[in-house]
Amino acid sequence: MTDIDLRKLTDRYVAVWNEPDPEQRRAAIRELWTADAVHVLQPPQEIREIAAGLGFDRPVLEARGHDALEVRVARAYQEFVAPGDFVFRSRDDADRLHDVVKFHWEMVPRAGGGVAGVGLEILLLGPDGRIVGDYQFIED
Repeated sequence: MTDIDLRKLTDRYVAVWNEPDPEQRRAAIRELWTADAVHVLQPPQEIREIAAGLGFDRPVLEARGHDALEVRVARAYQEFVAPGDFVFRSRDDADRLHDVVKFHWEMVPRAGGGVAGVGLEILLLGPDGRIVGDYQFIED
């Protein structure tokens, strides 16, 4: 595996979710993730509770491949960043063990103030340093 600058990787990752230009976002997704990469999201608690009520004990949301990743990232951008309310930023806590990288990110008000949301990202990197697996846990 190639040497990876963890700070640059996490900054590039978070920048994708803040990117307003669809073409720039598309290019960044292709640079960060492999063509068959998967992004798996542990749904927020309210969705897990609804799913449990329907008999699903482990609901998972998944986007596979560049096209699905574009939809996922664009939807998050449209909901949280585009209205001007929030931005995403990486916490300075990235760590790596072989081909696995973990770090936390925060969603913060653009105008300043306390953290509105926190997530844990677990990335599985391929031999070229791009993401093949992206596991996201919403923690707060």
